Amino acid sequence: MLEAAEAASSKKADRIAILDVSELLVITDHFLICSGSNERQVRTIAEEVEKRLLEQHRVKPFRREGEREGRWILLDYVDFVVHVFGPEERDYYDLERLWADAPRVPYHENGAIGSDREERDEPAAAEAT
Repeated sequence: MLEAAEAASSKKADRIAILDVSELLVITDHFLICSGSNERQVRTIAEEVEKRLLEQHRVKPFRREGEREGRWILLDYVDFVVHVFGPEERDYYDLERLWADAPRVPYHENGAIGSDREERDEPAAAEAT
């Protein structure tokens, strides 16, 4: 999953978020959510994620949806699902709000992750001020 986030970041994906839905769903453990600024970038991000995971881990998505339209592409890798949105679709569907009970896995552009809940709550506190 981290490799998918790094691949998305390498193509300038915006607002990368990783949600741990393992306690809420039985069909997958994590959602990787990110955005592109237009349909071309959405497709490019999804293609890079697929390419990187195939090259590095020899895995292909079990299912793909939305490639033709390029506004919301879903790549289902079973253990995790990658959602690549256009900006309007990201705001409209707002998966982070829909799955607000799911803990966020902190992800930083340098690829570092962590699970410390305090680290997760800091940005929200900073936004409130």
